[in-house]
Amino acid sequence: MADKTRTTARASDADEHASLIVLCAGGDRTALRRLYDVEAATMLGVATRMLRRRDLAEEAVQDAFLRIWRGAASYRPELGGGRTWVYVILRNRCLTLLRTSGREVSPDDDLPDVADDAPDPEAVVSLLSDTSLLRRCLETLDERRRGVLLLAYAHGLTHGEIAGKLGVPLGTTKTWIRRSLLALRECMG
Repeated sequence: MADKTRTTARASDADEHASLIVLCAGGDRTALRRLYDVEAATMLGVATRMLRRRDLAEEAVQDAFLRIWRGAASYRPELGGGRTWVYVILRNRCLTLLRTSGREVSPDDDLPDVADDAPDPEAVVSLLSDTSLLRRCLETLDERRRGVLLLAYAHGLTHGEIAGKLGVPLGTTKTWIRRSLLALRECMG
C-alpha cells in the first residue's frame, strides 16, 4: 500500500512540475517561485555532486532557473515529465561549466558531503508518464543498459563513476551508453 501511495505522489509531483512549467511559459512568476521552492535544494545537491564545488553548483542552479524561465515555452509534456526536463537543463548547465572551467574531474577528487537520496534508475523511469515516448523507448532497452544511461543522465554520474559503481571497465560503460543513446534516438526518431 505504501508503494502505491508513493507512486501516486510521484505522479502528482510530475503533473505539478509540468503545470508549473506551463505557467512559467505564460509569464507566471509565482509558478517559477514554487518550482524553485520545490526543487532548488535537491538541484543544488545534484550540481554540487557533479561539479564538486559549491560556488559553481550555485551558479549552475541559478543559470538553470533562468533557462527554465526563458525556455518554458519549449517544454513538451508528451516527451517527458516536467521534473525530468528541469534536471536535463541543470545537467547540461553543469557539463558546460565543467568544460569552460577547464577543470578535469577525477575519481580521486574528494566528494562533498551531499546526501545521496536519489532514487535508483528504475525509479526514475517510473516517474515518467505511462504514455511518454521516452518511457516506452527506455523500457525497450536491456535493464543494465537502461540503468547505465539513467545513472549518467538522471543522476549526473560520470562514466568513470558509473564504471566504478558497477565494477565494469570504463570502455564497457562508454559503449553501453553510446549504444543505448543510439537505440533511444532510433526509437524516438
